[in-house]
Amino acid sequence: MRHRKHNHKKQTNMESQEQKEQLINEDNVQANATTAQEEAQCENNEQAQQTAEEQALLSAEERLQAELQQANATIEEQKDKYLRLSAEFDNYRKRTNKEKAELILNGGEKCISSILPIIDDLERALQTMQQATDVAAVREGVELIYTKFMSTLEKNGVKVIDTKEKALDTDFHEAVAIIPAPVAELKGKIVDCVQTGYMLNSKVIRHAKVVVGE
Repeated sequence: MRHRKHNHKKQTNMESQEQKEQLINEDNVQANATTAQEEAQCENNEQAQQTAEEQALLSAEERLQAELQQANATIEEQKDKYLRLSAEFDNYRKRTNKEKAELILNGGEKCISSILPIIDDLERALQTMQQATDVAAVREGVELIYTKFMSTLEKNGVKVIDTKEKALDTDFHEAVAIIPAPVAELKGKIVDCVQTGYMLNSKVIRHAKVVVGE
């Protein structure tokens, strides 16, 4: 009887021990499963982070590539504009130089063309003088040609420098002689003009040679 109780107690202890071991094993299994799950989750997180970094890096590279392409396109556009402007300026410079050279070479064409009709009048007058007997008529004809010639010069910007009873002005006059003034009012003023002076627009092209009274 006592031996049977002892065996029963022993068996109970063994079962309790087995249950404890089973619980421990289950806890270990559960812990291992949890650890494996955490490791898997950590690995997944690392992979996700790595993927995100790769995508961010790829996105940044694509953005830089797009910016580079845009910059290259802008450079090509500006280069094309520069070449066009350079070509246009070169053509403008060549055209301007050509026009300037033509102006220097043929600048007097307009003036000469306006004088040609006066030369025709002079030629006709010379032919008339060979048979003319009326000196007054010849003189009148010459005066008409002279008036026409002076009018043509004035149209081309040429003007006679006024000298009559004017005060001597060395910007326009050149005194070639000094004589006693015939009247008191002409002292220090021009008494006579020996050679007519001319201006082209506002520039003196020949000073008037004058006689001044004192």
